Amino acid sequence: MKGSTQILFETERLLVRHYSKAEADNFFLLNGNPEVMRFIRPVKSREETDLFFDDILQYSRNNPAYGRMAIIEKQSKTFVGSFAIIPMEGTDKMQLGYALLKQSWGKGYATELTLAGLQYVFTKTDLTEIFAVTEVPNLASQKVLLKAGFTLNSTYTEGTKKLLEYFFLKKDFQPQNFAETPV
Repeated sequence: MKGSTQILFETERLLVRHYSKAEADNFFLLNGNPEVMRFIRPVKSREETDLFFDDILQYSRNNPAYGRMAIIEKQSKTFVGSFAIIPMEGTDKMQLGYALLKQSWGKGYATELTLAGLQYVFTKTDLTEIFAVTEVPNLASQKVLLKAGFTLNSTYTEGTKKLLEYFFLKKDFQPQNFAETPV
């Protein structure tokens, strides 16, 4: 695919590709949902989400290997969430992250995406390290990161949130056998 819907990588069950302009409603399903956003950021109104969505579309156009991306379940062709390879605010670090719709929780998608995302990062980009951040109470995401091979780097506070920063170095990466679409 070309343009905004280019597939960046895939797993056995999921496709990860850039968002298209027509997916603003899907993006709001994530960003307007307090349960989904609980450990990510404050919930956004529809107007705030639409402005944010325009920004992420522009970022992806300017940085085609990175950004926030749509996750599509292959079999049903349904939207299940968002995957990100984005700069960490206020640093020169890049981070990997995800947000899944509640109906997609508990299916192993987070681990599947994180492992395939590492493969993508270290085989299709120039990055030599990738970071991930979770809030201290977000045990599920911490478990995913550790299972994928991330190492705890630091603990810090941002506002009232206690955060854990993890990292993964390219030199420690072992390629997996994922279905993969080249960039």
